[in-house]
Amino acid sequence: MERFEELYLAVEAGRLSCSDAAMILGCSPRHFLRLRSRYDEDGFAGLRDRRVGQVSRQRAADAEVEELTQLYRDRYAGFNMRHFHELARRDHSLRRGYTWTRLALLSAGLVRPVKRGGTHRLKRPRKPMRGMMIHQDASTHCWYGEGYADLVVTLDDATSEITSAFFCKQEGTNSSLRGIHETIAKHGL
Repeated sequence: MERFEELYLAVEAGRLSCSDAAMILGCSPRHFLRLRSRYDEDGFAGLRDRRVGQVSRQRAADAEVEELTQLYRDRYAGFNMRHFHELARRDHSLRRGYTWTRLALLSAGLVRPVKRGGTHRLKRPRKPMRGMMIHQDASTHCWYGEGYADLVVTLDDATSEITSAFFCKQEGTNSSLRGIHETIAKHGL
């Protein structure tokens, strides 16, 4: 509030433009002009956010939420949220989005929140012995010359030792086989 008043007085005195004041406040020049006219009419009370305390026009009626939760309880208990949402849209004329449906079921206590990430993100233990598993990955780089090249790296899972690394024009089957060939030639099968 005090910051706005300071900028407002600077604009009124001609020391600052509306665009500069808006930039300092982190808003658009149009919004600054709206704030300025509200301040002229109502003082600091005009700067208050008028949305606070208002019910959103998009808020669902209690009856709609109750209908959704009753449907889940009676017919679709145990379904995951994604499948339930698809069925409710298709067969029961639900118009709300997935996130709204998920939050309504969560707040009603009918489903539990799921942990983010899937099982593919779980860290698995490394192989206990060297040579049991090798990994191979390729990435595109422009470290030399004018064009891009793929760096193909093969490494041991247990020790993270790089067993093969080379640049090639484009990663593919031949480059993967070359990495395996170099690893076997250097370390044996």
